[in-house]
Amino acid sequence: MSTALVIENDPTDDLRRLGEWITEAGLGVTVLRPYAGDELPETLDGFSALIVLGGDQSAYPDATGAPGAPWFPACEALLRKAVRYRVPTLGVCLGGQLLASAHGGLVERSPSGSEIGPGLVGKRDAADSDPLFKWVPLLPDVIQWHRDEITELPLNATLLAASSRFPHQAFRIGDRAWGLQFHIECDAEMIADWTRDGAAELEELGFDPEAVVLAVAEVLPDVEEVWQPFAARFAALALGNLPDAETPRTLPLLGQ
Repeated sequence: MSTALVIENDPTDDLRRLGEWITEAGLGVTVLRPYAGDELPETLDGFSALIVLGGDQSAYPDATGAPGAPWFPACEALLRKAVRYRVPTLGVCLGGQLLASAHGGLVERSPSGSEIGPGLVGKRDAADSDPLFKWVPLLPDVIQWHRDEITELPLNATLLAASSRFPHQAFRIGDRAWGLQFHIECDAEMIADWTRDGAAELEELGFDPEAVVLAVAEVLPDVEEVWQPFAARFAALALGNLPDAETPRTLPLLGQ
């Protein structure tokens, strides 16, 4: 059975609904939890895809130069190998930031503040020829929960989705690696846990935790309608069953 290597960076952010969608599409998963002591492999031999999930850490080093987590250098090395060898790859929130950072992008604490709760992102023109994003609607529903952002995309990245406050919401590197700033894996229970863990931040922002959970729960059917087929197409790509998988080889426009 073809299997995706899943790197879970934080116990509060697991595969959840994304895991259900890709396994229903026929792609198996092997989950490694480096925060619990699992060692990351040096190569992706034996895996058909790579998925890197979110977490509370920062993708950039701290003031002393230490990485946001001890395993991040190894994770970024795997992300570079995935792009080099065209292994289908998906980075979600922190995972997308690590994908960008691994290829020369810049991740920083967002000057626009935190982005939390349901929202919309807008597709860019380049998404119309993307194997996964071409079928995503123009303004898809997403779930947001981040305080860092990708302020500069890698030079070899293609911007696929943006928003007014956070211009780098989704991108592709090469023709097989995607990064998302937003979340598609969450359910209401996960968001409820995050509101409890982030109660101080929500209070500082003036957000009502219960209202955040209810708002996310209300939009979950719309999120599933968009991103379940997206996940199924990613699984089909990993399985070699995506008929229109080739991406036009064009250079990204400067400033995108």
